[in-house]
Order: sequence, then C-alpha cells, then structure tokens
Amino acid sequence: MTATKPSSDKKKNSSVRENLKTIRGIAGLDYFALRTIIFSLIGIGVVMAFSASMATSLTETGGVWQEAIRQCIMVGAGLFLFWVMLKISPHSLRKLVPWLLLASVILLILVLIPGIGAGRDEVGSQSWILIGPLSIQPSELARVSVGLYGATALADKQHKSFRISDPFMMYSLVAGAMFLLIVAQGDLGMAMSFALVVVITLIFAGVNWRVPAVVAVLAALGLVAVFVGGGFRSHRFHTYFDALRGNIEDTQGTGFQAYQGFLSLADGGATGVGLGQSRAKWFYLPEAKNDFVFAIVGEELGLWGGALVILLFAALGYFGLRTARNAQNQFQALLAATLSFGVVTQAFFNIGYVVGLLPVTGIQLPMISAGGTAAIITIASMGILCNVARHEPENISAMQNYGRPFMDRILGIGEPTATAAPKQTGKHSAPAGARTATRSGQNRGYDRERRFGQPVTGRRPVTERNAATESRGERTSSRRSSAAGAGRGESRDPSRRAGGPRRAPRPDYRAGGRSGSGAARSQRRRGER
Repeated sequence: MTATKPSSDKKKNSSVRENLKTIRGIAGLDYFALRTIIFSLIGIGVVMAFSASMATSLTETGGVWQEAIRQCIMVGAGLFLFWVMLKISPHSLRKLVPWLLLASVILLILVLIPGIGAGRDEVGSQSWILIGPLSIQPSELARVSVGLYGATALADKQHKSFRISDPFMMYSLVAGAMFLLIVAQGDLGMAMSFALVVVITLIFAGVNWRVPAVVAVLAALGLVAVFVGGGFRSHRFHTYFDALRGNIEDTQGTGFQAYQGFLSLADGGATGVGLGQSRAKWFYLPEAKNDFVFAIVGEELGLWGGALVILLFAALGYFGLRTARNAQNQFQALLAATLSFGVVTQAFFNIGYVVGLLPVTGIQLPMISAGGTAAIITIASMGILCNVARHEPENISAMQNYGRPFMDRILGIGEPTATAAPKQTGKHSAPAGARTATRSGQNRGYDRERRFGQPVTGRRPVTERNAATESRGERTSSRRSSAAGAGRGESRDPSRRAGGPRRAPRPDYRAGGRSGSGAARSQRRRGER
C-alpha cells in the first residue's frame, strides 16, 4: 500500500498540472477573466458607494441616496466609454493618442490658473476644474494618456543613447514636464502614481537600467525633503512611523484619520458587522467614501471581503501581464502592461496606507472609491485593456472559427481583425506571398515565426510547404535527367550533384557529336600524335 501511494500522488499532481496547462491555453481566457474581474470590482464599488456615502449625502444634499445615484451615473458613463473602447481597433486608437496627450497637457495648465482650478482650500491641492455640477481631475486623464503615449512612442524602439533625439529620452522629457505640472498642483500622491506609470512603461519598453535608478534616487530625495519640510505631509510621515511602532500619539489631531481607519478594520473582524452597518462612516472616519473606502469594506464585509478585493486586484495584474505577453505586437503589449499595472499599483498604494504599510497619500481605490472623473477614466482604460485581450492572435482565430462571445454579440461589438505585419526590407524581409492579409490564413505562420522564432515542431505555413514541394519536384526532375544522360554516356559532374558551381563544358571536337563520347576522345589522341 505504501509503495503505490507515491506513484498515485505523482499521477494526481501530473493530472493537475495538465489541467492547469489546458486552462491557461484556452483561447479567449484573458478576455473573459479581465471582464469578470473588472465587472466584479465595479459591482463592489457601486454597493460600497450606497453604503459609505449615506452620512455625507444626508448632510450635503438632504437625501440618503443622492451621492450613490451620482456615482452610478459616473459608472454608467464609464461603462459607455468601456463599450466604445472595445469597438475601436488598436490601430485607430493609436492615431488618437497625440490628441489625447495634448488635451491632457492643456488641462494640466488650466487647472493651475486661479479661478479655474479648485480644491486648494478643501483638500490642500488645486487638482479639479469645476464645470457646473461636474468636476474634472486632469491628473487622472494625464496618468492614462502618458501610458498610451509611451506605448505609441516606444513600441519597436531600442534605447541607444541619452540624447534628446532618442525616443526614450523624448518620452522622459514629456513625462517629466507633466509630472512637474502635477507637483505644482500640490497633489504629491497623484504625482507619485503618475511617476510610477512612467517608470513601468520605460521598464517594459526596455530602457537602460540607469534611468529607473536615477528616478528612484530622485524619488527618495524628494520624500526626504517632504519629511523634513514640515506641514501636514510631514505629519503624515510621523503618523506612519508611529503606526509601525504600534502607538499613534496624536489620535485626535494629525493621526486621527489613520487611527479611525485602524479601528474600522478592527471592528470588522473576520466576518464583518454586516453590509450597511458601518459605524465609522457616520462622521468618525473622514473621506470614508473616497480615500478610506477600503476601511469600510473591511468593517462591513470583514477580513474575507477585504481579501476578496485584494485577490481581484492581484488577478487583474496577472491577467494583464498574460495579455501583454500574448498581444499581437509590442504596442498592444505595452498598452496592456502599463494600464493593468497602473491600476494595480494605485490600489496597492491605497490599501497600503489604509492598513498602515505606507504613509497616507490620498490616492483613491480604483473602481471602488466614489469619484467622478476617476471612475470614468479608470473604467474606460480597462476597456482598452480588454480590447487588447480581444485582439490576441489565438482569440481572433477562435472567434473566426467559432463566433464571438455572447457579450460581444449582445453589445454589437464586431469581430476583431489581426494587425497587418509591418513591411520589412533587407535580407530578412518576408516573401511576397507572406505579406498578404492575415485573415486569409496564409500569413499566420509567418507572423508567429517572426515574433517567437522558428518552431521546433509543428506544421509549416502553407507558403513554405508549397515552396518545399516545388523544390522537391525540381530536384526529382534534375536527378531523372542526370540518370538519363548517364545512360547515354554523359559524364556526371560531382559539383553539379552537390549543388556547387557548374564547370565550363568540354570542347566538342567532332561536329554534331557529344563532347564526352569515346569517338571524340580517340580523335583527340590521334591529333596529338
């Protein structure tokens, strides 16, 4: 019994590994998983908006559900843009990136103009532009647009020098100017999130390691300057170090918000106090619906609810990287990596300072915190991520053979098409037959080999098989003609059999005769005598 048990365990482990490989190889898995994760996070955000905004909505608008209804409208606008991003092809989106970047820079400048920008007196940073009942936060748009610009400018490029003409240096200068505009608003938390998106884009594009190292040193020096500079940001660092020691000294002053967040998480325990039953949201915890919404999640849904949110963001990062790895080209790969990691790192910052692992920065929890511009732009960016997953080569082939998913048919989203291979020149250029449209099926093998190298096993593309068949036919006909010539007395040239250069034919000494015949050789001997 004991001798057979290890073998049975090995069989079970091997079967589990085979099942995991089968699941990972399913076409359209990334697209399905990303939609499920994103819609789950949006659903949790809507539910928490109804719960966490009750107190502030009652005092500010006179109705309990006014803030929640407003958040639902913002989410609806974001879902509409999510649908629009799914319908736009990545090639068309790439053409819109320069205009989106220009709009972001203009808004970052406008928000600094007195009378246009708002928020300095309320939250300490001039980060919003008020247009009637709506508030626009340009830094949210800038964070997404700089990622799109990086994917557009750095795709298929190599970092060769530190000159301004280099695409990597040009991107760094543009991103640095936008970073300074965000710092001028006084929103250091958003500036850190913006800088992290830029660094992630550079790393995935293959920048020289010295650039991220310089950025890390400058960031460390900036944090030291903020810590010794005084003000409410310095007090946040002091509260953070006190929390690490387990003793917040000023619980009624500078450490009030962080202390109340810890109490909310402690009240929730493992199972929570129940949905809608939070006590901290009744003016005990400041910004309960925005910055510290994760504390309300932990209080009402308990440890398991908080763990579910963390796992959903972790899964978003995992499938975002899978989408980047399986993308058609480097532009789409950079899009997927930048957008997914931008959202995941923002969530890490928010959850980190709520649980005491990081200083309080005021960054919202994506798709869960209540917000206008942030919710719309974040959900729209997730639509771009899902669009990249739709255009994976395996997913395109599956849709062409088995049809579109149910959601795509209901929403009227057309079938994705493969991006044409870029024109190549030189000795590595593709044959003329391989540069046809990929929809015909004849170019898929060439495209895959161009990206991943020549496969060790598997069938060759149609064009290669046709070329190999023609070459075999030519070799067969040449061997038959050589054999026939040898039967008639022709000489066999070893260099011709080996495919080498052909030697000049021997002179024909007899008119109308064969140069290699015995009669010609005997006539030549008589002439020499």
